[in-house]
Amino acid sequence: MHQPQFELPFFTNLLILLVTARIFGEIFERFKQPAMIGEITAGIVLGPSVFNLIHRTEDLEVISELGIFLLVIIAGLEINIDDILKSLKGKNILISLMAFFVPIFGGIAVGYLFEQDIMTSVFIGLCIAITALPVSIRILMDLGKINSEVGQKIISIAIFDDVLALSILGVLLNIQDTDMSLTSIVKASAVSILKLIIFISLLSVAYLLIKKVLRKGNYIQESLDKLVSLLKSKESLFALFFAFVLLFSTVTENLGLHFIVGAFFAALLISDSLIGKNNLKAIETTTSSIAMGFLAPIFFAGIGLEFNVFSISNIGLLVTVIAVSYLSKIAGGYFGGTLAGLSRQVSFTLGIGLNARGIMELVIANIAYRNGLISTEIFSVLVIMGVLTTLTTPLLLKRAFGRME
Repeated sequence: MHQPQFELPFFTNLLILLVTARIFGEIFERFKQPAMIGEITAGIVLGPSVFNLIHRTEDLEVISELGIFLLVIIAGLEINIDDILKSLKGKNILISLMAFFVPIFGGIAVGYLFEQDIMTSVFIGLCIAITALPVSIRILMDLGKINSEVGQKIISIAIFDDVLALSILGVLLNIQDTDMSLTSIVKASAVSILKLIIFISLLSVAYLLIKKVLRKGNYIQESLDKLVSLLKSKESLFALFFAFVLLFSTVTENLGLHFIVGAFFAALLISDSLIGKNNLKAIETTTSSIAMGFLAPIFFAGIGLEFNVFSISNIGLLVTVIAVSYLSKIAGGYFGGTLAGLSRQVSFTLGIGLNARGIMELVIANIAYRNGLISTEIFSVLVIMGVLTTLTTPLLLKRAFGRME
């Protein structure tokens, strides 16, 4: 691609990127589509695929990293850790496992079919296997099905898929620097899994301690309220919350896992029963304002900047990834549901409800791309797949609920 002879100043780039992303996001919202899709479109228009006006710089990468950090925290705050445990009880585990492993193996098979290396194949599988929990929640709310039995199952399975995908991401990033021989991969994987087990053990201890304290009353909430009232600086609660999240992120980074794994799990531990509804609402409001008002639009527009339509030379790969993403996810939910004793129609609805990739898939694809684990072509293919599944799931799910009823 021909590059322009000039480079706009950083804050000019930031201004153009933010304003354009917000305008496109607003347009898509008015057509009842996620703002995220409009923000990605803004980046595509400004990037190498159309006008080639703005390019990805180190400064924009830093802002994008902060965007990823906050998006993952918001996802974690929306999840109740008890819902994860619920998704593992009884036959529910069959649905969760099938809805994850059928797509991941389908994606790996696609990579193998198109002669991609093992790491690229696994990342294709991982991006196909994940379900975007925030998108699923939004779709179910719009359809008025958030509190239905099927809606709750979709959410609990999506939670399980997100947690498992982020855990696998941590392992994959830990083995990227090996020589990729079978022995090296096995050794690095074993070490990574051991580190992950250590982290999950620490998380479990923290969860059990929190449960134990909560049984004795609102000690943590009362102590937090007293501490915040003593501190004179503004937004002390927000600072304390982020210190807690950063502590977990530091632990995961020192263990060789990605920082978002720690951020996600730290946010999981925070609940209204722990710190109080008002405190949780204040944290969610402040975090969401910074993320959705500024950092997230820059992150999604940045994905559009990295997307390059001219890099996609293998149309067969694009079509196959999209086809497998739909078929494997719906099939995984369907077979898991029937094995768990649900009716065919309910199982089919589950599979469709899990099909939206949205934010989480784009975060993982972006991390893989930034770490040099997938090519620009694969990244662009995964962006198209994430956008298409997110756009079509509301319509398909509405029809599936209609049939079911």
